[in-house]
Amino acid sequence: MHHNQFLKWVPAVLLLLGGCAGEKPEPTPTPNTADARALIEQALPRSVSDKPGWTADIYGAFTVLTVTPTRENICAVVAVIEQESGFRVDPVIPGLGAIARKEIDSRAGRAHVPLVLVNGVLLLKSSDGRTYGERIDAARTEKDLSDAYEDLIGAVPLGQTLFAERNPIRTRGPMQVNVAFAEQFSSVAPYPYPVHSSIADELFTRRGSVYFGVAHLLDYRAPYDQFLYRFADFNAGQYASRNAAFQNALSVASGVPLIADGALLPHDSDVNSPGATELALRTLAARLKMSTGAIHSALLDGRTKGFESTPLYQRVFALADQRSGIKQPRALVPRIKLGGPKIKRSLTTDWYAHRVDDRFKRCLAAL
Repeated sequence: MHHNQFLKWVPAVLLLLGGCAGEKPEPTPTPNTADARALIEQALPRSVSDKPGWTADIYGAFTVLTVTPTRENICAVVAVIEQESGFRVDPVIPGLGAIARKEIDSRAGRAHVPLVLVNGVLLLKSSDGRTYGERIDAARTEKDLSDAYEDLIGAVPLGQTLFAERNPIRTRGPMQVNVAFAEQFSSVAPYPYPVHSSIADELFTRRGSVYFGVAHLLDYRAPYDQFLYRFADFNAGQYASRNAAFQNALSVASGVPLIADGALLPHDSDVNSPGATELALRTLAARLKMSTGAIHSALLDGRTKGFESTPLYQRVFALADQRSGIKQPRALVPRIKLGGPKIKRSLTTDWYAHRVDDRFKRCLAAL
């Protein structure tokens, strides 16, 4: 993801563009500070404790990121927080220790590490006097577990082997923001608050998680006419809904069946190891008047706003619209089945996006 940081710090230009949260001008005027804060506090669920604190952090994120605090944008943030954590900064996760043990065993199996060796390491004393196993078993929140993992990775070579020197708690805080997104975002837009330990650790704080959560949800311009697609992107990655629509159009234009998951390129892909989307595009290379290299280069822009300006994007949609006789959708909720140690049900990005969208609509109705 690339961010035009020049625009980020020029609010006047952003207002001319209609704000980061959409392509069209906002339907309501920009509220002043007092009105915006009152609107945020009013949007918070009745059960929320420390409403002034939540209001301050949400308003602070809007201000620093120069995202207009409209009713829609406020309710979008409130809906995501409610879905992700119920407004609990470091929520207790039932059975977290058992989930963590199962995940460690799974990682050991994939790394071909004998369980007897893993169990032996977990009996070692950690920095707080308890064994690593005791700390993991006693973990009630993601922060508890993350601290135990950091200690294990830093002190024990096997910890580095099991976790590839990377803490496996990758989504954090009340907005469950991905660590990779926060680190990448802060590398181009310096984090505006003091960092006590690391950017990753800031996500466990309310202020840090809300700041990066608002950035991920609203601080990019996408061709969406419904917030539903932003909610899907919050789960699947920025521009995933736009990219899923592109894959759908590609299937229509080429006749090649594709799963519209919004991932245009496999991880670590290059021109010599094309994924399904790239292979389908190659069947249209002559009609697109593009070489395989040009196709691959355009796909590399798939996580940016610029992808929509590429000849590849425009020509695929032109072919699809022409072949079908109707204008194909420019946004679709990606078809992704959600997975992870904490997920015990069969869930999808579609389920997530609609669940948040329902909360969003209830919030708007109440304001």
